[in-house]
Amino acid sequence: MVELAEIFRKYGPIYIQRFGDRILPAHRRAIRDIALCRTEAFGGHVEKCCDCGHEHFFYHSCCSRNCPKCSGSKTKKWLERRKKGLLPVTYFHVVFTIPEPLRYVVRKSPNELLGILFKAAAYSLMKLAADPHYVGGKVGFISVLHTWTRTMVYHPHVHCLVPGGALSPDHSEWLPSRKKYLVPVHALSKIFRARFIKLLKGIMPIEQLPSSIWKDRWVVYSKPCFNGAGKVLDYLGRYVHRIAISNYRILSEKNGHVTFKYTHSKTYRTKKMTLDAMEFIRRFLQHVLSGGFHKVRYYGLLHPANSINLMRVKWFLKSKLSDEYEIKSGILKSKEYRVCPVCKKGHMIEILKIPRNLMLLNERAPP
Repeated sequence: MVELAEIFRKYGPIYIQRFGDRILPAHRRAIRDIALCRTEAFGGHVEKCCDCGHEHFFYHSCCSRNCPKCSGSKTKKWLERRKKGLLPVTYFHVVFTIPEPLRYVVRKSPNELLGILFKAAAYSLMKLAADPHYVGGKVGFISVLHTWTRTMVYHPHVHCLVPGGALSPDHSEWLPSRKKYLVPVHALSKIFRARFIKLLKGIMPIEQLPSSIWKDRWVVYSKPCFNGAGKVLDYLGRYVHRIAISNYRILSEKNGHVTFKYTHSKTYRTKKMTLDAMEFIRRFLQHVLSGGFHKVRYYGLLHPANSINLMRVKWFLKSKLSDEYEIKSGILKSKEYRVCPVCKKGHMIEILKIPRNLMLLNERAPP
């Protein structure tokens, strides 16, 4: 099986040489980290079994959020934390999408405009849910940014996981929503479009953009999670700490071309696509976000600043406290050690740590 790291090691230097200064620093770092992940560049450590004495050497991972090898454990931990904090109510899956002519504009200034996408989606959802005709209180939700399709085409959109209900304005009760209906989608789309335009005017002139963008209805999707919020969390978790393509989807690399598989969005059949290696790397890198950009955000009752109100809601619903509360209360889990693969009895304990190779990473040694 061909891995993404092999493609970056083989074609990454050619890509950097061809495009030079036009490559963003975050993209250069992603190429380097993925190509050198689990090699001597990032160092390693030796573990020894405390029972039979078996020793094993490990190379360290790059820990980049763009690396397919380093995302699995992070996704699992994130899902465990979020599932423990789920409320015993019906959840809704809401998706906000911008029109296709705007995607190229967002691609040119991703930090500012993706932030606007988050803010506009959160504002419209909280404003409409506060209307007494629908929910009538303060809702909370998790927002996750996706920027790719199955063929790695740039397509930014925000997924929201929303509990079906809200805290009343006087904080005295929980107001449940209807089981199959949260807010009207058409009204939500209009508020989302108007808020996005207002925020966009403060950053750039919009007169050059096609007028059809402001007239057409923007696609907003809302559906109750009858299969359980955990299923939607699993779906969102695949995008929280993962990247545009995983290693198992890459089928081959030959003569400067990369072939990968994907699932067609309408027929749900598995198909193959072959791209030039430079185009493959370009499509992948356009989904690499700059350092410090948060692709998962929490709003309303789920925002950390509203932890007291969230505890009040859990008391209303007689829900269990989250693991974050248990940690604050002093209930900490003991460190888990890996079981020895040879004797199956002892535990592997780290006895030696090998530092990074700064020459391979092109980094300066600390003073």
